[in-house]
Amino acid sequence: MGVNVILDILGSLIIASILMLSIFRASNSSTEDLYRGSGNLVAQTNLATVVMILETDLRRVGYCADWQQIPVPTEAILYADSCSIRYLTDVDNNGIIDTMFYYIDYQTDIPETPNPRDRFLYRVVNNEAPVGVNLGITKFNLEYFNALGTELSFPIADPREIYTMQIDLTVEDVAAYDEKYQTIFWRQIRMASRNLYNR
Repeated sequence: MGVNVILDILGSLIIASILMLSIFRASNSSTEDLYRGSGNLVAQTNLATVVMILETDLRRVGYCADWQQIPVPTEAILYADSCSIRYLTDVDNNGIIDTMFYYIDYQTDIPETPNPRDRFLYRVVNNEAPVGVNLGITKFNLEYFNALGTELSFPIADPREIYTMQIDLTVEDVAAYDEKYQTIFWRQIRMASRNLYNR
């Protein structure tokens, strides 16, 4: 009878261990799904915010409420490369020309977030001090095309040739579960300001 009791106790311990392990795995999986879901939601929200601002600003290249301030809209783009663009626009819709400059700093890490790949995207109006926005952006890439749809190669010698542009944007959540970051990619193909059509 003593052997049976010991076997029953050992069997109970084994079954209890298996059950506890299953519960722990289910709990861990549930926690991971929760963090991934919330990280994905945050990344999508951040992406939507950045896209809305970028599209609004870049569609206004060469725009001014007083059109005589920018009589030749094709000369509105002052500088363009793969990760930055500087152009003339009217930010406040007040008839006064502003200079808008977008760029990303791939060299400087953001120490406030655990994600080693996220970077500041800078939006600079006129000569204001650059203020970086961190919404988990890991890639900001621009490509430019002429009126015939041919991609312009870098460095772009004459920004007046730019007719449309392609924007690639990648956003990750700034914090992750078990170092697994949710990644969302967005691409705007052949976006153009209506003012660039005035040739």
